[in-house]
Amino acid sequence: MNLGKAIKEIRKDKSLSQIQLASAANITQAALSQIGNGKRPGINTLKKISYALKVPESLIYVVALEKEDIPKNKALLYDKLFPVIKSLVMEIAV
Repeated sequence: MNLGKAIKEIRKDKSLSQIQLASAANITQAALSQIGNGKRPGINTLKKISYALKVPESLIYVVALEKEDIPKNKALLYDKLFPVIKSLVMEIAV
């Protein structure tokens, strides 16, 4: 699960710069950059970011889901369904 990658993807779809999102979330740009580079955000930071992005935290978790997070016996199902699910979730996010 890559929360930083998901946050970045949603941020870009909303045409927000890293500085704009950090400011709206009341966190430093350095903190947001660290999250983008793989540091897992704390629950309060994730709440601030999701509020600033105007999306539920659960949506960020869905976008962050990766194939490695799925049991191997469900990998084929993931390959078939996840692109569609992610596309729909991103439409909701924007």
